[in-house]
Amino acid sequence: MEPHFNPELTERKWYAEWMRHGLFDSKPDHREPFSIVIPPPNVTGVLHMGHMLNNTIQDILIRHARQQGKNACWVPGTDHASIATEAKVVQLLRSQGIRKSDISREKFLEHAWEWKEKYGGIILDQLQKLGASCDWKRTAFTMDEVRSEAVIKAFVDLFHKGKLYRGKRMIQWDPEAKTVLSNEEVLYQQEQAQLYHILYKFEDSETEGIAIATQRPETIMADTAVCVHPDDERYKNLIGKKVIIPLIHKAIPVIADAYIDPEFGTGALKVTPAHDPNDYEIGIRHQLEVIDCLNEDGTLNEHARILVGEDRFVARKKIGPLLDAEGVLVKIENYTTNIGRSERTGAVVEPRLSLQWFVKMRELAQPALNAVESDEIQFIPEHFKNTYRHWMENIRDWCISRQLWWGHRIPAWYLGEDIFVAENEEQALQLARTKTGNTSLIIEDLQQDDDVLDTWFSSWLWPISVFDGAHDTDDFKYYFPTSVLVTGWDIIFLWVARMIMASFEWKGKIPFRKVYFTGMVRDKQRRKMSKSLGNSPDALQLIADYGADGVRFGILASSPAGGDLLFDDKLCEQGRNFSNKLWNALRLVKNWESQLGGGNKPQDELLIQWIQNRKNELCLQVASSFEQLKLSDALKQIYAFVWDDYCSFFLEAVKPPKGEQISPELFATAEQIFENICSLLHPFMPFITEEIWQHLKEREPSDFCMLSAYPAGQSADREVLDFMQELRDVIKKIRELKATHQVSRDVKAPLYILNRNQKTLIHHPGYVYLLIKFCNLNEVELTDSEIKNAQSFLGLRDTYYLDLPVQLDVAAEKLKLEEEINYAEGFLQSVLKKLENPKFVESAPADLVAKERKKLEDGELRLKSLRERFESL
Repeated sequence: MEPHFNPELTERKWYAEWMRHGLFDSKPDHREPFSIVIPPPNVTGVLHMGHMLNNTIQDILIRHARQQGKNACWVPGTDHASIATEAKVVQLLRSQGIRKSDISREKFLEHAWEWKEKYGGIILDQLQKLGASCDWKRTAFTMDEVRSEAVIKAFVDLFHKGKLYRGKRMIQWDPEAKTVLSNEEVLYQQEQAQLYHILYKFEDSETEGIAIATQRPETIMADTAVCVHPDDERYKNLIGKKVIIPLIHKAIPVIADAYIDPEFGTGALKVTPAHDPNDYEIGIRHQLEVIDCLNEDGTLNEHARILVGEDRFVARKKIGPLLDAEGVLVKIENYTTNIGRSERTGAVVEPRLSLQWFVKMRELAQPALNAVESDEIQFIPEHFKNTYRHWMENIRDWCISRQLWWGHRIPAWYLGEDIFVAENEEQALQLARTKTGNTSLIIEDLQQDDDVLDTWFSSWLWPISVFDGAHDTDDFKYYFPTSVLVTGWDIIFLWVARMIMASFEWKGKIPFRKVYFTGMVRDKQRRKMSKSLGNSPDALQLIADYGADGVRFGILASSPAGGDLLFDDKLCEQGRNFSNKLWNALRLVKNWESQLGGGNKPQDELLIQWIQNRKNELCLQVASSFEQLKLSDALKQIYAFVWDDYCSFFLEAVKPPKGEQISPELFATAEQIFENICSLLHPFMPFITEEIWQHLKEREPSDFCMLSAYPAGQSADREVLDFMQELRDVIKKIRELKATHQVSRDVKAPLYILNRNQKTLIHHPGYVYLLIKFCNLNEVELTDSEIKNAQSFLGLRDTYYLDLPVQLDVAAEKLKLEEEINYAEGFLQSVLKKLENPKFVESAPADLVAKERKKLEDGELRLKSLRERFESL
């Protein structure tokens, strides 16, 4: 065996073996299905910390289900990411001297597909390095043939049901990507801005007027009114008058509307219906003209009349001096406000009146809301139900058209004012001929919509379309609804809610049974990881440095469901050290194969009983953690067992003295428990566990740790566990006392146990042997009275005296005992409070109540012993 564990070689070897044997493959059979669909990463993406967290959790769940004997199916895939991918392709073409505007749509799409084929699968390849056990034969893409057919069918179906419409409405516009955004794709953050106070002079005055405050002076040329509150005494007598827009000297009316906040700015608002959703609503109420002074790229157009062609932010800087020169700039003040930016490009969004396609959401939302409220779909953590509820109860229609070429082109054809929505152009042509009565129409007479569908409209069908649910395939009938969705809470509206709505709309049932929301990955200073801050580590470099198992351990060990992960690469180092600990334990156990012989000794029986019972207890704990999806807890429970119980205590206790042998039964137990550890730990750290599994014994080619049965929990013998815990506590206390009094561990000393006519460690020679072995004692005896000048301490129930060659400090001993008595009294009070609560006694599980009563009994004995010892001093 190699002296050191080599993660790189191990990972490459075992992933290839798993793939060669088809261990990730899935197809319907008689078993219980367990299915997960991957939140499809963008084809533009590369592996980052968020992906590492999300996919590690999914892999743990799918590997665990596989070991439980379920038919585990994890479907991978990627999202075509309209905005991001089109931007990448445009950038690539620009580097080749090609402008998008100079080529046809068809030619552009050729370039886009070439880019996708070359770069689009990078992130899936990188997921394999993490150990992701997806069924790669099922890899889907939101724009492949099956998924595209489903998307087009959904659009057509919604249109003919009257749940989808085309209309001119105020939308959020990304001037950089030159496309509309959904409200959920606009991220708001507080930023520093400037408030321009501008005087709008009265039509009949050279000096007087109304001062307005605006953050966007570059849009004043599109104003169509100045609005005040009808009850504002400052402006009541001015309603109906006209004021002059500075610089372009156009007269507009002063109107009154209750929307106006008299306390903000000057209490007077310039109304620009084309550039603000609230202004647009005021404009509708007062029948104001709508003037759009911005081009789609954010430059001023001819309606602005001045600064035409200038970028909006350049125009803002230039317009200040112009207003000042005209004598109408009252002042400029700094203030903080919420600025909306595009999630994809970071550009400041522009409200814009535009003709777009919308889905009517209110009717779709109700069954999706009911499913979560009733826990038919379980949210983990549960508090995200509140966030979900608030959005669903205040839902707005969804703008689904995007002004791009990359994506699913909207299946709508136009002939004059008529719209024909169909799955393909032949069906659209037939609809047109039928409606017009003109059978000589050809497809060239119709004009297909130039826009594509919002990427989220494609991916809201994901759990359905990955199994080709549009055709109710056997796969769909077997694997749908899926078992659990693992995703970030930040797309609860963009994706989670919409998938639930889509599933009810087309399949009449839920798309998944549970949703596990991950938190955000942050650095040690709680900052969100980003390239701009330079605090986001290279995911692949982490794997190279610490091994995939180490990184998986590090990510998950500090990642409660829904809670932010404060990432520190020391966590990955801890994971790597854990792998090394396991490897060294394997080398130790394998070395004992040459030392087998002899029969069981008294301590062997105790150790075998204890480690089996402790393993049973662990399995119950881990099963409970998996049931609640507390995966971080499960990993910590296994880690504590391996490090503290198996390696630090059990293997040390088993290790035979030099020249002695180890009994075959004890060795078999050590080996069997190691196998159990591999099975328990495999979902979390698949590579090291597979390597150890194969080294432990000779196996058939088809015998993989990955396919081993996940150990089931069994009831544990409490007495066995308690007595061994007593032993370990005593060992720890003796070592601490020797260290405190600077007595070498090699110095032998006697240990006395106060005789209370009850079962103690001394009643079993195995415990005595272990005490002597771990503590270097020369004897362990019962005593009927206190041992003067000995160092005393209390175990769970017994009083111990360690007779060290040092003088007892009575004052210090009394002080220590006082602290222990105070603690013991407080502990007893807390247990009594529980047992005196009828609700707890009546509703709690019987074993839990019994455990509390045992705590009370042991605590009373402990307190009695402490008080007796104190009195004796």
